[in-house]
Amino acid sequence: MRLGVLDVGSNTVHLLVVDAHPGARPLPAHSHKAELRLAELLDGDGAIGPLGVDRLVTTIAGALQAAEDKGCEDVLAFATSAVREASNADKVLARVRDETGVDLAVLSGTEEARLTFLAARRWFGWSAGKLLVLDIGGGSLEIAYGIDEEPDAAVSLPLGAGRLTAGWLVGDPPDPAEVKELRRHVRARIARSVGEFTRFGRPDHVVATSKTFKQLARIAGAARSTEGLYVQRTLSRKALEEWVPKLAAMTVEERGTLPGVSEGRSAQLLAGALVAEGAMDLLGVEDLEICPWALREGVILRRLDHLTSKEDVALN
Repeated sequence: MRLGVLDVGSNTVHLLVVDAHPGARPLPAHSHKAELRLAELLDGDGAIGPLGVDRLVTTIAGALQAAEDKGCEDVLAFATSAVREASNADKVLARVRDETGVDLAVLSGTEEARLTFLAARRWFGWSAGKLLVLDIGGGSLEIAYGIDEEPDAAVSLPLGAGRLTAGWLVGDPPDPAEVKELRRHVRARIARSVGEFTRFGRPDHVVATSKTFKQLARIAGAARSTEGLYVQRTLSRKALEEWVPKLAAMTVEERGTLPGVSEGRSAQLLAGALVAEGAMDLLGVEDLEICPWALREGVILRRLDHLTSKEDVALN
């Protein structure tokens, strides 16, 4: 069957169309993406403003048309931290439902972490052993750890690259005092959760998902995306520590000229690097591997698992 996954994130609204069957690897068929940066459109009361809601409704309508054009049998639509934490979330969801017919499922932060972990586990397989998975989004940082398909520990922290950029890094380039204060904030927040993971012992394999980690790996020398999904891409803490002060000294425009860094994400790269560096340091990670699959693939895999379960019940 052909499925669409509509991800209303803190940075983008992304429709991924896949050909998916129980027991088979989902095959990407089409991608439709629009940058909204909802995490940066919250007003002083934490609400998504009228302009943001208008843009969201229009973008979702366009994604639905793209899904129809590509022959999707169903669209799995969900929203993450920007909508989840908006003070007017109920009104936003109601308007989206009334004007587009889409009933957005709002994932909790823990659900995000668990579904991302599922995707990483399926990608790397059982031979990877105990997995530690890191994901930096626009609104939150997810961390999950485990040996099975369900993690033993999973947390979501309000340390997304978009959220932190909007709230902490005003200058261009930012004032060194801003960077220092954000670094202190990030590390203090991560440190509160470190014990939830270190009590399980050292992981056998550490992996990271998300655009932020992919871009950081690319500027540190990892292969281009055009070289394919199956090329191993890694990021070392040593390389990251060397890049953080360089990124802090650059303007947004200068960061946008770095290899693999999109113009739309260049402003958030420094905040993302500070989060990545802090997480790797506090969790004792020297090197990690980039996982091509993330939350959207986790949502697809969970749906396929449910279909398989229903088929098994019908056969019995």
